[in-house]
Amino acid sequence: MKRVSWPAAVLLLLALVAPLAGCSVTPTGVRAAGQAPGGVAPGPTLYFVDAHEHLQPQVRLTGQLGTVAEALSVLLSGGPPSETGLHTEIADVGVTQVVATVRPGVLELIVPLSVSEVSALGIEQIVCTALGVHVQGGGSTSTEVQLRFTQPTAQSDALRTCPLTAG
Repeated sequence: MKRVSWPAAVLLLLALVAPLAGCSVTPTGVRAAGQAPGGVAPGPTLYFVDAHEHLQPQVRLTGQLGTVAEALSVLLSGGPPSETGLHTEIADVGVTQVVATVRPGVLELIVPLSVSEVSALGIEQIVCTALGVHVQGGGSTSTEVQLRFTQPTAQSDALRTCPLTAG
């Protein structure tokens, strides 16, 4: 039997052990993934309409930001407290369930409303509320909203942004 030299034995041992020491993942550097959430939210920001027909944000103190669908359910469940002087432009249809789906660049919302049950300002209330929660939860600021109404119309195909944040 031949004797193996010390240096050769060490090299052989290192060759056998080295693959076990790492996970074989190659570093890739920093990758952009959008803005991180900005902190603990006391609740979602809902948008209502003032006496001058302008949108006004109002935080609902729910103790958490929640999801886009949850925030829109709160928006649809009733207007702001009467002492705020704000109102809603969305009809009370008694149904508050909203389905929210995110796909690249688009936040699709299926709302329990026909287009005749919401004014143009009401649509902006929905869009601004949805985008506000989406962005605060770490979503992209360039996302657009597509509203799907109970009865399909050309309005359902429009991609929208919040007029308060549109640059």
